[in-house]
Amino acid sequence: MAPVTQVTVPDIGDFTDVPVIEILVKPGDTVAVETPLVTLESDKATMEVPSPIAGVVKEVLVALGDALSMGSPVVTIEASGDAPVEVATEPTPPAVDAPAPTVAPEAEPEPEPAVAAEPGQPAYASPAVRRLARERGVDLAALTGTGRRGRIVKADVESGVSAPAPATAGVPTGRALPPWPQVNFAKFGPVEREPLSRIARIAGPYLQRNWVTIPHVTHHEDADITELEAFRKETNAAVSAQGIKLTMVALLLKACVPSLRAHPRLNASLDGDDLVLKRYYHLGFAADTPLGLVVPVIRDVDTKGILEIAGELTALSAKARDGKLSPEDMAGGTFTISSLGGIGGTG
Repeated sequence: MAPVTQVTVPDIGDFTDVPVIEILVKPGDTVAVETPLVTLESDKATMEVPSPIAGVVKEVLVALGDALSMGSPVVTIEASGDAPVEVATEPTPPAVDAPAPTVAPEAEPEPEPAVAAEPGQPAYASPAVRRLARERGVDLAALTGTGRRGRIVKADVESGVSAPAPATAGVPTGRALPPWPQVNFAKFGPVEREPLSRIARIAGPYLQRNWVTIPHVTHHEDADITELEAFRKETNAAVSAQGIKLTMVALLLKACVPSLRAHPRLNASLDGDDLVLKRYYHLGFAADTPLGLVVPVIRDVDTKGILEIAGELTALSAKARDGKLSPEDMAGGTFTISSLGGIGGTG
């Protein structure tokens, strides 16, 4: 009998409890090395879990909506040679609790009482229920589980949805803001409700936090780029056969480096009482996608030429539109350009 391998989620960066949004194989399917098995959706992008071996899928261990982390089992695969052979195996019995003491036939076992989690202890709930609670804005610590041994089930989360969220949810402690009004927009005319994408739901609180926490300043300046634009067009004509398109964003990325070197505090982060001055220049660019805003990062812009930057910009933009950015593609940025040049504007 050929060996059976359990495939687990590889290193996906700092992400945990990433939901399964697509299952790409089923039992009996023949897969090759690197064949995608499932698709996960992190806070910022989707990623596929590839098969590390060739063989036949014996069992799919996940369902749509399951929340996975690094090391979570995904499928089992029976390794095969040139001609894989299906071998029947006994299914692994599900884990069960120890049997209860025998009781008389007429005696009904008493239901276990619902209990709340001990103070300071994590709520007793499955990853799928935790994900549902996050999406619905329900505090699991405030719920009493009605499942076996006090486990919080989906019905408990659903029953807690109606509880009003705190008026300052998502706002840093100490900032007392008035509650947002609840308005029935439909009474003023026809409306259509469109659910936010997962990326938009997750990004919203972070954008709100940054807006009320980080000082903002805006400064406008006019620059004559007549010669730069002429250079850009001449360069594009010269490299068109290479499939590279030099855009103004690529030139701006390169131009930012000497400015950041001259003003290192703009290439820094606050960490407690320390200012972390970064001696590398990994520059991000804001990309609008059908799923929401993402920021791919081009590393070591100071060491790369404008054509290399332009090529990476094109490749990362395509991955962003297709939802294929990896966590590494969006990590480590020190400075970000948000360019609205494509839609015009004067300030």
